[in-house]
Amino acid sequence: MVEIYCHGKKHTPSTSSGTGKGLCEECNALLDYAYTRLDHCKFGEQKPTCKKCPIHCYKPAMKEQMREAMRYAGPRMMWYHPIAAIRHLIREL
Repeated sequence: MVEIYCHGKKHTPSTSSGTGKGLCEECNALLDYAYTRLDHCKFGEQKPTCKKCPIHCYKPAMKEQMREAMRYAGPRMMWYHPIAAIRHLIREL
């Protein structure tokens, strides 16, 4: 979703090596932060979506950045990754 957001908002890709391919520094930092939080999540593979999670592990600023990225990319997921979008919708139910 971060990649869809970054490319859709036409952010300038950074030349530094990071987790995301062709992402700007801000989006790359957001993606790295998300992976770090997931690595330390006590729920592991059974982690619910952030909306349903009882533990809010993101810092407020990062949470707002991720919320903005998800609001942009969410509706576009059906075009880029339809199976992932359907899985996400099912998990939300």
